[in-house]
Amino acid sequence: MANPIIEPRVSDIRTILDRQHNGASSLLAVMEEIQGHYRYLPREALIMVSERLPVPLSRVYSVATFYNAFSLTPQGRHRCQVCTGTACHVRGAMQVLDRLETLLGVESGETTEDLEYTLDTVNCLGACALGPIVVADSTYEGLMSSVKVDKLLKRIRREDAERSAAADAAEAARQTDPPPNGGAERSA
Repeated sequence: MANPIIEPRVSDIRTILDRQHNGASSLLAVMEEIQGHYRYLPREALIMVSERLPVPLSRVYSVATFYNAFSLTPQGRHRCQVCTGTACHVRGAMQVLDRLETLLGVESGETTEDLEYTLDTVNCLGACALGPIVVADSTYEGLMSSVKVDKLLKRIRREDAERSAAADAAEAARQTDPPPNGGAERSA
């Protein structure tokens, strides 16, 4: 299987910097766009950001490590966060976390080898009455249990398969459909 990590390309990073370049005041916007593109902040990108804005590299790294939205290591396409706050903990959050760790083959704070899933814990999501809670790709899933974890992962995988099949069908249709007018230019 090919390595799913998107390797940083200088041209991609330059494009982002060109689009967002407003000096040091655009630091967060640039970093957010890079994070969105690569699902992490590659070292090469941070160096380019530092040189281009210009902002000291130590400041760039300080911002990158301060905000939870940023990561210096590749993240999965799907992010699962398990609330382990008091209310969720007493309602079974650790069993939910154990089930996710077992099914994904990673521990909290890790990403699967295929970069499909990143599993994390959070201290509180502020929805204690729904605990235990898992946030999967920004969607809150309340009253979770081990059985519901199985269903959640099956749903995510099914939706991925459906998206992939639709993309494949669209690509196949694009390749087999003849161009309008048989590809001939209309003459005036």
